[in-house]
Amino acid sequence: MPETPIDARALSKLQWRCRRGLLENDLFIARFFDRYAHHLTQSDAQALGMLMDLGDNDLLDLNLGRKTLAQVDEALVRDDVCRVLAMLRKPIER
Repeated sequence: MPETPIDARALSKLQWRCRRGLLENDLFIARFFDRYAHHLTQSDAQALGMLMDLGDNDLLDLNLGRKTLAQVDEALVRDDVCRVLAMLRKPIER
């Protein structure tokens, strides 16, 4: 069964929730929304929310690949969270 995309209001709330204290994280998140905002599902939003529950330094370590999900929090080792983290990390294509 295909997942339902999030609506504009839910997207706006998610973007507000994703505001961070470190510019570096904000850059990863801004790029993520530029690429995927119109394709995000409920599952994606929930997984991104789980990542946003992390502290700024842990999130940055994940985004930069300095730590794995298991090193930060075993509960995050889930397919949906791994998929969203890969989307966050995806480099700019030139």
